[in-house]
Amino acid sequence: MPNYSLKINGKLVSFEADADTPLLWVLRDHLDMVGTKFGCGIAQCGACTIHLDGIAMRSCQLSVSILGQEEITTIEGLSKDGNHPLQKAWKELDVSQCGYCQAGQIMTAASFLKDNPNPTNEEIRAAMHGNLCRCASYNRIEKAVALAAKKMS
Repeated sequence: MPNYSLKINGKLVSFEADADTPLLWVLRDHLDMVGTKFGCGIAQCGACTIHLDGIAMRSCQLSVSILGQEEITTIEGLSKDGNHPLQKAWKELDVSQCGYCQAGQIMTAASFLKDNPNPTNEEIRAAMHGNLCRCASYNRIEKAVALAAKKMS
C-alpha cells in the first residue's frame, strides 16, 4: 500500500492508503477527522466539501493519488476555536437542525465569501445551490451567509 503525505489544516500528515482511496475516507478513516461527512459519494450533495488551495471541492471524488502539495482545509481547520464568522452566524441564527450537512455548507460558503465578500441574496442562493440540506434549512443558511458577509466586511 502506498504511503502519502498531505498538508491538511496546516500540518503535514502521512498515511498509507490505496491510490484510488477518496480523500473523504482518508480524512474520516485514516486521520479521524470526522467533520467532513459522507452524503452521496458522487459529488452531488456537498456534505464532503473541503477546501483545496482555498477552493471548495468535493472530497468524495478526490483520489489521494492525484493530490500533491495543495493545502487541504477541512471544517476542523476553518478556525482554531470554531469562531469563524460563518460558524458564529450559524449559531446566532440557529441554522442547524440535524446538522449533518452543515460542515459542507459552511465550507462552501467560506470559499464563496472569499471571492465575493459582498454578495447579493441571489448570488448567495446560486453559490449554495449545490449543497443539499435534508432538513430544508435553506432560508436560514442564506441568512447566515449574508450575516457572516456583513461581519467579515
